[in-house]
Amino acid sequence: MRTYMPNTLQIDQDDPARQVALANDLRPSILGLDKAELTTIAENMGEKAYRGAQVFQWVYNRGVQSFEDMSDLSNDFRARLTDTYTISRPESVQEQISEDGTRKWLFGYRDRQKAETVFIPEDERGTLCISSQVGCTLTCRFCHTGTQRLVRNLTAGEIIGQVMAARDSLGEWPTPTDGTRALTNIVLMGMGEPLYNFDEVAKAMRIVMAGDGIAVSRRKITLSTSGVVPEIKRCGEELRVNLAISLHAANDETRNMLMPINKKYPLKDLMEACRTYPGVSSARRITLEYVMLKGINDSEQDARDLVKLVKDVHCKFNLIPFNSWPGTPYECSSTETIGRFQDILARASITCPIRTPRGRDILAACGQLKTNSEKLSVRERKAQAEKAWAEKEAELQH
Repeated sequence: MRTYMPNTLQIDQDDPARQVALANDLRPSILGLDKAELTTIAENMGEKAYRGAQVFQWVYNRGVQSFEDMSDLSNDFRARLTDTYTISRPESVQEQISEDGTRKWLFGYRDRQKAETVFIPEDERGTLCISSQVGCTLTCRFCHTGTQRLVRNLTAGEIIGQVMAARDSLGEWPTPTDGTRALTNIVLMGMGEPLYNFDEVAKAMRIVMAGDGIAVSRRKITLSTSGVVPEIKRCGEELRVNLAISLHAANDETRNMLMPINKKYPLKDLMEACRTYPGVSSARRITLEYVMLKGINDSEQDARDLVKLVKDVHCKFNLIPFNSWPGTPYECSSTETIGRFQDILARASITCPIRTPRGRDILAACGQLKTNSEKLSVRERKAQAEKAWAEKEAELQH
């Protein structure tokens, strides 16, 4: 496992000229296209079908950023691909490194919207926390992301682009096969509710899991949801990845207050979805995430109620000390309170580690992600495009 010296670094790459250049490059990126789609592109260009599979491997397994580097393709095919498509990653607008080694990237997309991605290095693994939306459609009271309303869904290309850009930064191309990967695990726990963007998330994760793609095992991927009950079963059937539930309360009254989604999908329905999640067993348990909020959900009675709530559910808990953010009205439970809470769950034979906060100093910890992206009106998008073209024309005149 590679290690990183704990330090703090911030790189600002929000170059207006670079953004204009990106806005005026009308070629679509092939990031997010699967093998079947790349095969169709190859055939439409008069190439054999297997050429699409070769492009797939070059892009996702070897990580090339130029079609010219695809040495087993003909010069003519490479030139036509270059004229028509790009392999562009999301732009790294800002990169920060925490004193504990956690890295956070602010990635910018072609429409100038932004999303955050976090890499957490540990001794035995490295976990990448990726976003599925810009902002979030939910309004969980304790979550910083929840104060930023949904701007838009991310595409499969923008989701997988986070993984590829992180691996660019970590120097992980071509895909290591000798067990020395720095990035070993992926969690969909960043900005957004992944089950409200399931089709794009699923497409990206299938590419991530492909043996000739990024080749991360489904056993190393965890999708976290606030409890979109109708989509939970579909997730288990189609992706078969690990499931994490943002629980955070032992009763409907408290959860309604903290997480308004509970009014639509109450705890009874959520627990039934957990009990019937495809593939769940004592060996493959659901993770229940529980943020510890002082005076809100941290009483001994709350702990006892949780024991009753999860009866017959193959699960484990992650107890998460609340990570503060600017303007929050909440406080973290005391160490003693969390310890007593943990003891009650442990006496009921429930696995319940206390999560060690990571990246707090750069607002990269659980519940701290947020960007300044905002949904633009039609008039604002038109003005933005006109400005970009004016800047381009001025540049050409010089």
